[in-house]
Amino acid sequence: MSIDLTLLAKALAIGLGAIGPGLAIGMIGSKAVEAIGRNPESAGAVRTAMILALGFAEAIAIYALVIALIIS
Repeated sequence: MSIDLTLLAKALAIGLGAIGPGLAIGMIGSKAVEAIGRNPESAGAVRTAMILALGFAEAIAIYALVIALIIS
């Protein structure tokens, strides 16, 4: 039974590349909800910063997808 190394490389690239952004998005969301709960008046500013940070975290997952596609 032979394992194709390119298949393994693609799986690792997208798998490990999705773990970090997944954790980051969860932490960003929980901290934003906590901040809004503590200070409801700052909800607009917190929401704006949260959406910007979510976009940056999601970009890392897209980079991992691009690397996986380049490997193939």
